[in-house]
Amino acid sequence: MTPPEPDAFAQYITNSISVALAEDVGPGDLTAGLVPAAQHANARVITREACIVCGRQWFDEVFRQLDAAVSVHWHVDEGVRIDADRHICTVSGPARAILTGERTALNFLQLLSATATTTRAYVDAVAGTNTTILDTRKTIPGQRLAQKYAVLTGGAQNHRIGLYDAILIKENHIASGGGIRRTLETALRIGRDVLVEIEVETLNDTRTALEAGAHRLLLDNFSTDDLTAAVRLRDDIAPAITLEASGGVTLDTVRTIAETGVDFISIGALTKDCRAIDLSMQFELHD
Repeated sequence: MTPPEPDAFAQYITNSISVALAEDVGPGDLTAGLVPAAQHANARVITREACIVCGRQWFDEVFRQLDAAVSVHWHVDEGVRIDADRHICTVSGPARAILTGERTALNFLQLLSATATTTRAYVDAVAGTNTTILDTRKTIPGQRLAQKYAVLTGGAQNHRIGLYDAILIKENHIASGGGIRRTLETALRIGRDVLVEIEVETLNDTRTALEAGAHRLLLDNFSTDDLTAAVRLRDDIAPAITLEASGGVTLDTVRTIAETGVDFISIGALTKDCRAIDLSMQFELHD
């Protein structure tokens, strides 16, 4: 993924928060109306578990849109690993606005910290190898750029953003396009300026795709022995072509896969199966 321009990314965050607040607040927060309008508060955000902190910009934007009088003071940097029971930030200002924004702000911080934390675990697991961890398109709808940002924060790299910035030929494309060679020929002709990758399921298909000149091969659900054999084939036929392993990768298996010599391992679990980090916001009211 090529990171968006800073202004475009800031606008993306603004738009994401606008949608999230409209979804949650609607025409107004009925419960926050129980609190006097002049009431001010300080609130501390605490993590109940170790994590990689990610999502500060989204958290800040929630309160910026609700009330400019709310301030957020961060006690930890983005991308830092912290232990459980750490004080992450302090939110100060009108109590109504803090109460209204609490859930939306925490939702983003919990999700993106979870994605970054999961990612870092996989990155650490392959440390010392020449393999790079990649994400996939298995993201929460509407939150793709946010989760891909979190993957970068966790130390991995992004695969394609969507269907428009790379060609990834999968089983059904091959079946519809006339086979590996013919489909690759078409893809290489129309995708001169983008990555052209093809999914293969056997060593015979691997040889065919290597000979046909794909930029990268996606080795789908290969055994460890077949991954090793595929790396040897690549080294013999077309050393410049990169190899990506995928399918059923876990923290228990990822290092073994990396040690076969593949260049990349793509993991849907980085963004698809994340359990939100346990965060809480604790209020202190002031007269």
